[in-house]
Amino acid sequence: MISLFGRAGEFGMARKLLAEVQSDDVMVTIFVVNNLLNMMVKQNNLEEAVSLYKENLGLNFNPDTWTFNILIRGLCRVGKVDQAFEFFNDMRSFGCFPDIVTYNTIINGLCREYEVDRGHSLLNEIRLRDDCAPNVVTYTSVISGYCKLRKMEEASALFDEMMSSGTLPSVVTFNVLIDGFGKVGDMLSAKSLYEKMASFGCIPDVVTFTSLINGYCQIGDVNRSFQLWDAMKVKNVSPNVYTFAITINALCKENRLCEACRFLRELQCRNIVPKPFIFNPVIDGFCKAGNLDEANQIVAEMEKKKCDPDKVTFTILIIGHCMKGRMLKAISIFDKMLSVGCPPDDVTVRSLISCLLKAGMPKEAYRISTITS
Repeated sequence: MISLFGRAGEFGMARKLLAEVQSDDVMVTIFVVNNLLNMMVKQNNLEEAVSLYKENLGLNFNPDTWTFNILIRGLCRVGKVDQAFEFFNDMRSFGCFPDIVTYNTIINGLCREYEVDRGHSLLNEIRLRDDCAPNVVTYTSVISGYCKLRKMEEASALFDEMMSSGTLPSVVTFNVLIDGFGKVGDMLSAKSLYEKMASFGCIPDVVTFTSLINGYCQIGDVNRSFQLWDAMKVKNVSPNVYTFAITINALCKENRLCEACRFLRELQCRNIVPKPFIFNPVIDGFCKAGNLDEANQIVAEMEKKKCDPDKVTFTILIIGHCMKGRMLKAISIFDKMLSVGCPPDDVTVRSLISCLLKAGMPKEAYRISTITS
């Protein structure tokens, strides 16, 4: 019954029933409590899970490693790594010892919060233990942390250390390194890793290709990124929304709007849910080129695909129409922005008011100022 209430999200009833059973001196197994804690964490009721844990400590409840793993996982998932560390440090006082799941969870939590040095220290702690050893997940979490900090030298050194220990890399390991090297513009290292993947039995996936494409686009070599699109087709790897977004954005930066539109059309033929950030660079490109009719057409296609314009889309259109002297259209777009519940930022408001005043439309400028103040 306790589990049934838990699965239904009725945690108040589950706890009440648990308390009644315990008050009758009925022995409740650790499995029952852990199962309820796990359901609470999975349904994002973390505070209730911690409360239940503390409540049961006063009832001769002896937590085990699984108990701590559940709570540490939940806390790390919401970024409460310091609180997770408190539970980690409490384990030994209950005769529990962290296993590789515990270590991997808290190391990943630390590295996601950019506390990579602490994560690396824990990795070294595992290596000193006889009953536990770091695995590919452990190493990859710390490598990923270094990559996010753009500390590629440290990431590479740890990769080499992992290999020396006999731990083989996974696709995820390669992906985080390729992405890291791409973001610092070191495409030689990124490409070298890509070429090594097959020798470790790792098949490049959409994340691999998207990271490489992003790297080449960041250094301004968009044409080289097209070779990776061809490689994806050969390997039957389907691009995702980010693959398209990166390429379209890079083409727009080089004012290659026709090619960007070609990728937009290809996107619309695929079973990919479009996002405003894919369309916005193209709309912006046409607005800056003074081709507002084409920009409006892109917006129409966007809305046809059930992709609503966001704040950036509206701002681009408002400023674009202002620059072209189409003040009434700019006002109409601004009013639509408000009507769909998309609040403008200060840049949008100031730009529109400034253009209205320059166009000799003080009443309209005052109205805009009034409704946004």
